[in-house]
Amino acid sequence: MQIIQDQVYSFSKDHAPAATAVPGEVLQFNTLDCFSNRITDESVTMDTLDYGYDGANPAAGPVFVEGAEPGDVLVVDIYDIRVADEGTVATDDHCGPLFEGTPYRSRKVPVKNGMATFNGVSFPINPMIGVIGTAPAGDDVIDGYVGAHGGNMDNHLITKGTRLYFPVRVPGALLQMGDVHAAMGDGELCGTGIEIPATIVVRVDVLKNFELHWPVLETFGPCGRWYVNASAPEYDEAVMNAAKELRRLLMAVTGWDAADTYMYMSLQSDVQISQGCKPCEVQLSLRIGTPKLPQFPPLVG
Repeated sequence: MQIIQDQVYSFSKDHAPAATAVPGEVLQFNTLDCFSNRITDESVTMDTLDYGYDGANPAAGPVFVEGAEPGDVLVVDIYDIRVADEGTVATDDHCGPLFEGTPYRSRKVPVKNGMATFNGVSFPINPMIGVIGTAPAGDDVIDGYVGAHGGNMDNHLITKGTRLYFPVRVPGALLQMGDVHAAMGDGELCGTGIEIPATIVVRVDVLKNFELHWPVLETFGPCGRWYVNASAPEYDEAVMNAAKELRRLLMAVTGWDAADTYMYMSLQSDVQISQGCKPCEVQLSLRIGTPKLPQFPPLVG
């Protein structure tokens, strides 16, 4: 199994691949935390941390996947996420609805036997990947930002056992990932989860000639669902982006017209905020999930 540990700080078509993989290959990504492991103890806070382009949200990669061409879809199955035994949560001066009057602070959070402990309160961890995606065809996008390529989606459903689908916009797709959280609530209110170094094991594949505009997440089991992940500076545009893509995909498999599909979505599809720590300059990231329909073909595939 190839191990990818080179770190990059942007999604770019110009990055030299750290590795080359074939469809069906299993890969290991070794990641730093979103601070590049620089908050070494609680005396280090974000007011003294140089948290610019070359310091935030490093991602391991990128990986060139053979056979992936623009117009295809890159499929990523998350097999495992193994986290370190300590993570960090911190406040910033511009993240989240309560940033005004909240002091800079860092807290180290120990992780042991699948449990995290914050100020004496223990709760189960749910390791998830904050930053994952492929290279855009246009300008570079720094890792801390989100877009139609993926990036900093901060969706806590991106965890072990899920499958992701990304539009391929450059040859080889150039997959990269990082910014693992041991735990994070929807919205990521103060701008950080339990930021933690991790080892991620995934399998990559290529779906040829499939139109996809935004990343899609698939979950499995009795309550398996499809989620379209989208973003924009504000909620109304972000929800429109996700809803339009979900409606297009549902219409393609059901044969329903736009009005019937829209009504069905209102009955069965949930809008959920992944990251909304405004006034942080990162766009609002959300997802719309809909149940799988066994009587119809898969939404993506």
